[in-house]
Amino acid sequence: MIKKIVQTIYSIYGFVLFILLLLLLLPFFFIASLFGKIRGGTMIYRICSWWADAWLLLIGIRTEIIHEEKNRESRPCIFVANHISYMDIPMIVKIIREPVRVLGKQEMASIPIFGFVYRNAVVLVNRKDPEQRQRSVFTLKKILGKGISIFIFPEGTFNETGAPLKSFYDGAFRIALETQTPIQPLIFPDTVKRLHYKSVFSLSPGKCRAVYLPLVSVNEYAKDGLSELKEKVYQEMEKGINTYK
Repeated sequence: MIKKIVQTIYSIYGFVLFILLLLLLLPFFFIASLFGKIRGGTMIYRICSWWADAWLLLIGIRTEIIHEEKNRESRPCIFVANHISYMDIPMIVKIIREPVRVLGKQEMASIPIFGFVYRNAVVLVNRKDPEQRQRSVFTLKKILGKGISIFIFPEGTFNETGAPLKSFYDGAFRIALETQTPIQPLIFPDTVKRLHYKSVFSLSPGKCRAVYLPLVSVNEYAKDGLSELKEKVYQEMEKGINTYK
C-alpha cells in the first residue's frame, strides 16, 4: 500500500515536471516553428532532445544506448522500433541525436500545450483516412529525399498482447523499397518497466536501454519483396527483445 502511494506521488511529480519543462521551452518551440517545416522542424526536434535530457535526469531515469553494429549504420535511414509505452517518445528524442521526423498519430495533436509541439515536430497520420495516409507517405518520402531520416512504429500502436511484438503494418517497408532506404531497427526493452501502458501512475525510476540492432539493407530485396523484408525486420526485432528483456 505504501509503495503504491509513493509511486503515485512520484508519477504526479514526473508529469507535473513534464508540463513545466514544456511550458519553459514553449517560447523556443514557437520561435523555431517560424523557420518552416524543414529547418524549423529540425530545431524543434533539437529542443525536444534538451527537454528529454532534463526530464529524464530529474525523474531518475538513466539511459543506456547499445549499438550492436555501429560500423554498418547508414543515414538517412528509416528507424523502426517496438511500441509499448508512452516512455517510447521521450526515448526517441533522447537517443537519436540527429535530424529525424517521426510519424505520429493525429489525435495526439489535440493535447493542450504538448499538441503544439507535437504538430510541429512530427508527420501526422490518420490511419482511418486513406487519402490522409497517402499524404503522410508523400511527406515522409520528401523528407528522405532531403537527407533526413524518418521514424515509424511499424506496430502502429501499443503492443498489449503479451507477445514480444504485434504484427507490422506495411508502410515503413514499402517506403524503404520504393526509396531504396535502409531500415535501422531499434528496440526499447525497458520503457514498459518505467511506464506501463495500463496506468499513467506506474512511472518508476531506473535504467532504460535503447538497442540499435544491425542495419537492414533493402538492396537484396526486389520491389515486390515487401513481405520478405517485413518478416526479416520482425524476426530481428523479436530476437532482440527476447535477448534484452
